[in-house]
Amino acid sequence: MSKLIEGQKAPQFILPGSTGGNINFKDYRTKNIVVLYFYPKDMTSGCIREACSFRDLSSEFEAAGAVILGVSTDDMNSHAGFAQAHRLNFPLLSDVDARVSSAYGVYVEQGRYRHTFMGIERTTFVIDKSGTIRKIYIHINVDRHADEVLEFVRGLE
Repeated sequence: MSKLIEGQKAPQFILPGSTGGNINFKDYRTKNIVVLYFYPKDMTSGCIREACSFRDLSSEFEAAGAVILGVSTDDMNSHAGFAQAHRLNFPLLSDVDARVSSAYGVYVEQGRYRHTFMGIERTTFVIDKSGTIRKIYIHINVDRHADEVLEFVRGLE
């Protein structure tokens, strides 16, 4: 699927979450701004730094009316270990078949050391209460990213 652009409606989804049960995107519509961040792999250095940054600012996101949802193609066992090891206080969603990642245009062919493979391109979507994508972050610096997203979210309310 082609890449999404700002101003488009965000694709709907239901995925299993690390906090138990399924997370239905529809449940957040009209109630919350959604910070939907896609990341490559649990327990890798960049993904740990990104997740911990969101964790550390989660109360500020909540005060701004936003929820944080992390998505990767890792399974629920991997997510449970990741969430527990780093005391993550928001759901990690398991997209093992990459259906949702593909719908959002972030499951792409990548290359490393003359080897190509399919994987998630680190991307964050800020989705407003009407379900419209307001901001897309690519080429992310994981050490500044959560602060940048929070600043943008604060400007939406």
